[in-house]
Amino acid sequence: MDGGTETDMKLVMGADHAGFELKQNLVAYVRDLGHEVLDVGARNATEPDDYPDFAEAVGNALRNHQAERGILVCGSGVGVSVAANKIPGIRAAVCHDTYSAHQGVEHDDMNVLVIGSRIVASELARELVKNFLAAKFSGEERHRRRLEKVKALESRYARG
Repeated sequence: MDGGTETDMKLVMGADHAGFELKQNLVAYVRDLGHEVLDVGARNATEPDDYPDFAEAVGNALRNHQAERGILVCGSGVGVSVAANKIPGIRAAVCHDTYSAHQGVEHDDMNVLVIGSRIVASELARELVKNFLAAKFSGEERHRRRLEKVKALESRYARG
């Protein structure tokens, strides 16, 4: 993917203090690929912060159509994944292998890639992001059907 192609997209990226360094690396990488990045923090690796705040910021940017997809980073990836998936319309998954990073989009219309900075080194993280960004939802009937069931679950259990 290079600048000016139809694959360029706007991404929102966030991380807590534990994911700050990897997020900074990935922000630069994504921009080098020609994509626009909305960085919602953290702003450093030393100030105390809480991962749900960054999950919410990424989720809100997606819900408000400020970005097409999101990337979240925390120490393990688990915390921000749990928090992000509480937000209606967000389908976030921790991916520490390239297959999951593209398959999650192709089959499940995953819109937030989550990476654990204490689990994944920067080069693999770049490969995960590359696979995530290149993937497209297949739209196959079986995947649409399953996605509708996921959305129905979300609606059924949503708080008024």
